[in-house]
Amino acid sequence: MRRFFIFFGLFFPLVSMAAPVDTLSLDRLSCEEIRNAYMKQSHKIVKFGDGPDACVDSVKKIIEYFYYDQFRHFQDPLAPYFMLMSKDAKLAMGIGGAVRMRVWGDFAGSIPANGFIPYLIPVPESPEHRSRIGGTPAGSALFLRVIARNPVLGDLTAYVQGDFSGPDNVGFKLKKAYITVHDWTVGYASTTFSDAQAETPVIDAGGQNGRTSRSSILVRWMHDFGKKKKWTMAASVELPDSRVDADGVKTRKLDECWPDVAVFGQYNLPHNGHLRLSGIVRGFHYRDLVSERTRNIAGWGLQLSGAVWILPRWGVFYEVSGGRGYSSYTADLSVGAYDLVAKGDKPGQLYAPKTTAINIGTRYNFSQHVYACLALGEVRYRPDYKVEQDDYRRGRYCAVNLFWEPTSRLQAGVELLLGQRQDFNRENAWAHRVDALLQFSF
Repeated sequence: MRRFFIFFGLFFPLVSMAAPVDTLSLDRLSCEEIRNAYMKQSHKIVKFGDGPDACVDSVKKIIEYFYYDQFRHFQDPLAPYFMLMSKDAKLAMGIGGAVRMRVWGDFAGSIPANGFIPYLIPVPESPEHRSRIGGTPAGSALFLRVIARNPVLGDLTAYVQGDFSGPDNVGFKLKKAYITVHDWTVGYASTTFSDAQAETPVIDAGGQNGRTSRSSILVRWMHDFGKKKKWTMAASVELPDSRVDADGVKTRKLDECWPDVAVFGQYNLPHNGHLRLSGIVRGFHYRDLVSERTRNIAGWGLQLSGAVWILPRWGVFYEVSGGRGYSSYTADLSVGAYDLVAKGDKPGQLYAPKTTAINIGTRYNFSQHVYACLALGEVRYRPDYKVEQDDYRRGRYCAVNLFWEPTSRLQAGVELLLGQRQDFNRENAWAHRVDALLQFSF
């Protein structure tokens, strides 16, 4: 951990002189609120249909829907620049996306992947994995959102998003596809157990290694409560994708037959901040080939997360999670098969091991256009039985970055990344990376 703070101590004085401070705006509004206010005034709207134009308030209200997304990730495209809207402002369609380019260089230890994932750090350190350069357009995306206002059903939304992250990072891959009718969402969307807005902004595509993240086919109910909508609650039933360490000799993984059930309760704070408590319950079954029995096991996870803007300039982000059998939702451990693992002294039997994860981070806005972030993460695998000594025990993650947004839709940034993997035999290895980003949303 000492390396984290040495690098940050050298970096922070440099970024603190990066730009003059806009004291008038940033003392009242966060950087995102200012950016969104500018964007809402810059949309290019093409109207269609017959009849008189709707009032200005109706037009503003339907534009607002393009900005409301409880599960929007920092790296997702912004609201579309071009929109089609009916004259009565009851139907609108926006087509947008982002062109994203990242380049990086690894030194003093590298990771053989585009994302900076501590789980993949080779242990022990090897001279064959000391340095590496790379680049990718992965994350460049296109999306379409249609919003309709119905007097009976309420507000309806259809959303489709894909990005270029398939084979060789240039194959087009579906990322989200869902329909929302009032409080209900049906389709392929971010799991209810995740909290994308509680993640610290980073350039790295992998993100903090303790984050919970997955897209699932689901049915979700989500509702805001209270006069000022201070409370939000959600519950969903989701199709599972479990990672089971079955060897095919003593144990065999069976087809999924129980859905995952996720819930959260959230208190909403100023400047789009929040405090959230999330939970998930999972069910597994597998075939014990030694006793020729089918066995059932339950898994669960809890997460406390949030984004708190202590000042409009200064925000703090955190995610703390723990449980059994939810490892495939955790960024670092989703690479392996840790939802169910073998009981070392009981051949043919599996169990759901414990996992804990923590992300913390902070962001400071020096001006409307320049801000810096520090992100830390740690994941621990805590099995109940003896495991192989070269198995993953702990992963650590650190990112320090500086972002520059000369316009509301153009973003550039540089970042320093440090990661560590430690195995159960106490051997460990470090990886270091410097990456850069240029992105335009449209």
